[in-house]
Amino acid sequence: MRIAIGSDHRGLGLKRQVLSLLAELGHPFDDFGCYDEAMVDYPDIARVVAEGVAEGRFDHGILICSTGIGMSIAANKVPGIRAALCYDTLTARRSREHNDANILCLGGENMETGLALEVVKTYLSSNFEGGRHLRRLDKIREMEAL
Repeated sequence: MRIAIGSDHRGLGLKRQVLSLLAELGHPFDDFGCYDEAMVDYPDIARVVAEGVAEGRFDHGILICSTGIGMSIAANKVPGIRAALCYDTLTARRSREHNDANILCLGGENMETGLALEVVKTYLSSNFEGGRHLRRLDKIREMEAL
């Protein structure tokens, strides 16, 4: 599974931990920034990660800012993206099983690191169930086409 990952300056610490986890799990990834604590604008990072996922160059994305809210709002502006802000393993699992999320958003300042890493593992190991959930995704795609 090829992963696109990015954070703003407030999510950098957690991103570094997630990068280590991805390497440990054997998932190839591209890091789209930021790379130090200099202030950056989260929409710029969200856009490049979301476009990479939407274009099919990556299977999934992970975005991290202070709360995860800004990244999820920005990423969801890209057609074809279903970015989910997850804060526990239930939301991570359901985001994949029910919503076929293709980007996981995390808050770097509002989650304990151990929990955040469990959320990442759960997200990456969960799969879309299809069935009744597929018709709902079709309705979302119709909304994007407006």
